[in-house]
Amino acid sequence: MAVVIDHARVAPASPRSAGRHDRLFYGGIAIAAAVTTLAGFAPTYYLRFLDGGPRATMSGGPFSTLVHAHGALFTAWVLLFITQTALISSRRVAVHRKLGVFGAILAALMVVAGVLAGIELARRGAAPPGIDPLSFLAIPLGDMVMFAGFVTTALLWRRDKESHKRLMLLAYASILAAPAARLPGILPLGPLAFYGIALLVVVAGAIYDHVSRGRIHNVYRWGGGLLLLSVPVRLAISGTSAWHAVARFLVAS
Repeated sequence: MAVVIDHARVAPASPRSAGRHDRLFYGGIAIAAAVTTLAGFAPTYYLRFLDGGPRATMSGGPFSTLVHAHGALFTAWVLLFITQTALISSRRVAVHRKLGVFGAILAALMVVAGVLAGIELARRGAAPPGIDPLSFLAIPLGDMVMFAGFVTTALLWRRDKESHKRLMLLAYASILAAPAARLPGILPLGPLAFYGIALLVVVAGAIYDHVSRGRIHNVYRWGGGLLLLSVPVRLAISGTSAWHAVARFLVAS
């Protein structure tokens, strides 16, 4: 009898209770990611419009039109993610789907602006201290590749809600390294630190799956693994002559 009771305690939640818990989990992740973004970008971007401080990027360059566009699109994505999560929580699925069209357009614009902004900063010679700008360009461009891949797959699998929501979470995690790097004391620790913070979202999702379903969804297995693997791959290729040739071509274009 005791064995039966023990199994009942650890049994995966029913679909109905899992749905309730999903709304709490994904809503909490949306807020946590938004707070991370605000905390990272506030000192070097958002608050610059309020405190009269120097309007310059983290590397010291001016706030160009492209930087503003990138900032506006990123902010819109954060707000959209919260909105979409709230719509699902309130069971307003039809509105969620309609707004998803805007989300697809926004994601495409984010990729374009992110790539152009990364190239512009490399052209200026902007990069964290001690890092070659051409080598560093592999970081933001890699983010855009991962983000585009996850969003595209999420849209293709939009009718599979379990895969869709996890893919969108992975897409968000793939761009969280930028604000995470701007948190106090994080940038000097290097890419493994700020990507580690971003990957906590994936780890949280995997743990939640294990607790609520008794298994980790395959999207977290292969998607999270791909995102994790992309970090050392980017670092490895960023110093190669082949990458520098590509980066010089992009910067000169």
